[in-house]
Amino acid sequence: MGESISDPATRTFVVHRNLLFTIVYEILGSAADTEDVLQETWLRWSDVDVAPVRDRRAYLVRIASRLALTRLRTLGRRKETYVGTWLPEPLLTTADVADQAELAESVSMAMMVVLETLAPLERVVFILREVFDVGFDELARILDKTPAAVRQIAHRARQHVAARRPREQVPAAEIRSIMTSFQRAVDTGDLKSLLEVLDPDVILIADGGGIRKAALRPIVGAEKVLRWLAGVAYRDGEPVTRPAVVNGQPALVVWVGGEVDGIVTARVEASRVTGLYYMRNPRKLHLEEPVTLALS
Repeated sequence: MGESISDPATRTFVVHRNLLFTIVYEILGSAADTEDVLQETWLRWSDVDVAPVRDRRAYLVRIASRLALTRLRTLGRRKETYVGTWLPEPLLTTADVADQAELAESVSMAMMVVLETLAPLERVVFILREVFDVGFDELARILDKTPAAVRQIAHRARQHVAARRPREQVPAAEIRSIMTSFQRAVDTGDLKSLLEVLDPDVILIADGGGIRKAALRPIVGAEKVLRWLAGVAYRDGEPVTRPAVVNGQPALVVWVGGEVDGIVTARVEASRVTGLYYMRNPRKLHLEEPVTLALS
């Protein structure tokens, strides 16, 4: 950023960067777009005279949230012409995220998929209010609305999410055990063994972005899901799987021919996989250094 860390504006931004990244990523579901928004947030923040700003964290959150809302609406137009089903971009996260239940649940792929069903304003309000505990008065300032209007938006969003989110928080150890079963099944070719962990009505959502083979619509039912996986997993060579922490939860990275073929994450309820998310779009597969997330 070109300035010494002794500079108050730079120091404040660096201190809160992980928080800002977490907020914006949950709003957008795209790490690349999140980085763009954070860059713009920094540019606007660097023009602010920070000396009289009482709550610098709130000021930064305000800038980033407004920019994220604008970008979210742009993403909505991009999704209208997207080939197949759009999934949020998987995010490699540091191992400690999995140990923070509230944070891990809020960024899990299952929750991110639910957030995709909210209108832009509802998504921003829900995330800032329910995940980051931003007050209604501050939300009103961020969105240029009355507190009463924000409360109504929050109520609608809360009801919408409650009807669709996982019914329980599953310990990371349980998800890890299930993903180990997946790893063993893929590596040995014994996909039928997954019937022991798949819910009979499991839903598979795959995102190939029109670049790699993926189901254009969700696939429902354990047998159908296994047939689709068998047809994709081995068509280009023997797959090799590696465990990873993705969106704060245990996941698998699938390699074929020395290249990353996809990332598999799961929604687990009552010790069964009720949702499988298979990201195959190479434009959304980024395996750089794991990201550190924060709630405060």
